[in-house]
Amino acid sequence: MSQNSTRPQNGDAFNADDRDGFLHRAFMRGAGRGEESIRERPVIGICTSWSELNPCNSGLRRLAEAVKRGVIQAGGLPLEFPTISLAEPFIRPTTLYLRNLMAMDVEEMITASPIDAVVLLGGCDKTVPAQLMGAASAGKPAIALAAGPRATGRFEGKPLTIDDLWPLSDRHRNGELDDAKWSELEGCLIPGVGTCNVLGTAVTMALIAETLGMALPGSTLLPATSAARGAAAEATGRRAVALARSGQTPDDFITSTSLENAFRMLCAVGGSTNAVIHLEAIAGRLGHRLGLDTMAEWSRTTPVLADVRPSGPYLLEDLQDAGGLPAVLDRLGDLIRTDALSGTGESWSEFLVRTSSTRDTPHNPALRTADDPVFASGALALLRGSLAPDGAVIKVSAADPRLLSHRGRAVVFDGLADLNARIDDPDLDVDEDSVLVLRGVGPLGGPGMPEVGQLPIPKKLMSKGVTDMVRISDARMSGTATGAVVLHVAPESAAGGPLALVQDGDVIVLDATAGRLDLDVDPAELARRAPTPAPTPPTRGFAALYHRHITQSPQGCDFDFLTSTSLTTQGESS
Repeated sequence: MSQNSTRPQNGDAFNADDRDGFLHRAFMRGAGRGEESIRERPVIGICTSWSELNPCNSGLRRLAEAVKRGVIQAGGLPLEFPTISLAEPFIRPTTLYLRNLMAMDVEEMITASPIDAVVLLGGCDKTVPAQLMGAASAGKPAIALAAGPRATGRFEGKPLTIDDLWPLSDRHRNGELDDAKWSELEGCLIPGVGTCNVLGTAVTMALIAETLGMALPGSTLLPATSAARGAAAEATGRRAVALARSGQTPDDFITSTSLENAFRMLCAVGGSTNAVIHLEAIAGRLGHRLGLDTMAEWSRTTPVLADVRPSGPYLLEDLQDAGGLPAVLDRLGDLIRTDALSGTGESWSEFLVRTSSTRDTPHNPALRTADDPVFASGALALLRGSLAPDGAVIKVSAADPRLLSHRGRAVVFDGLADLNARIDDPDLDVDEDSVLVLRGVGPLGGPGMPEVGQLPIPKKLMSKGVTDMVRISDARMSGTATGAVVLHVAPESAAGGPLALVQDGDVIVLDATAGRLDLDVDPAELARRAPTPAPTPPTRGFAALYHRHITQSPQGCDFDFLTSTSLTTQGESS
């Protein structure tokens, strides 16, 4: 409708004295807004992923209203707009398949809309990284606020969190939990709105946003329905106005320094392996690349300080009581580059010094000190070897230590249908030393790397008391899950990686300490084998776009045309 320009505009569009400005104001007045409020500046977009198809994000309507109050308090004009929303339990084949589509939606809406800055309201696993990726590419001032974790439930007289589902599901499969109890569990597993109430992907990614300076310090762990989260939403609205006036954009916050801080924080809390992919994708939007070797070194030199579910026994509220994310960074000491910016606009050094008295809390076992860590180093092990030339990852802090150095014969499953058909077959040739291998479930094969990497323990072994085995796939694993599970094997089998050549009985060698994952088969024998067939390429729509342009997990599974054209790996000169 504009006769002036088709270029994206900022909030000046509402103040122009020409016909375009007239139309902008007329439409807003038609929506019930007064003439004076329409002319307020800056204009703050509130990008929300609220959806009834995303229960984890269903509290965002309330938070959006609080953000609006904060924007108005600071003299801005808040305007809420939606994007697509990705609910981990509902979307098929997987939310990662649609993460880049959501990131494109976020980027284009920020770029094309007449706003000066944006507040990103997300929560469920892929919504936060998609919003950060889109905002980074859009280049307008931005700040995020996550939905917050839901309350802890109760079951059989004990605290119930989402990670309890996996062992309880195994008990039901094994006949130890009857159908009546299973039905009771269904009614209390999700006791309210909010994201998963452990250090799964949703909370991990919110902590990453906070560490990067893309969310206010201390905002991540506040309960979803708490008054404190509402107050944080107001403060986020006020901060968005300040960002619009200062002109600071995501590239001022997402830097090589802050990316190192974010990865070290991920290791220190024992966060989700999914974050490795998302962090690389976020970095790639601004010309950075972390790289497998750099991440391996950061993990090796970072102690695990948080003893929180799913890796430890304590709850998120215990970590919050211990001081939350600022306390984690504080206790990491010199490992954190405190010249990076926090979400207040101060350096982390300035913020941590200014707020030090608020973290003078009694001893809390949910957050250890660097002198008394949960593990001295290595929450995540980044692997390479003949089975994973381009890399793989295992969450060491969540695995049975005896399996981190392991040699066993492969039991291979080609896709989910094959796995589901045979895993509980009493005639399956498997023992507790076997290595379960699932392939065909990577970025191309899944498509979208479904969270199926935590292969179930075969029923006949589970009945004998086996609770963990080495499991390997080109898939991902829920951040709420645990076990000696090797994930993100690259190249994936559908892209012609060595995983496509593995046969039953082949010897696989895992050495997490050395960062190795090898297939102990003569190369001449491998050369004689035909790989498993790749999936037929789709021919239309988003599926075709995805298949042609998706990158592998070491590149963050972003579309190749969305990453920066000049990537610099950490440690290299720019």
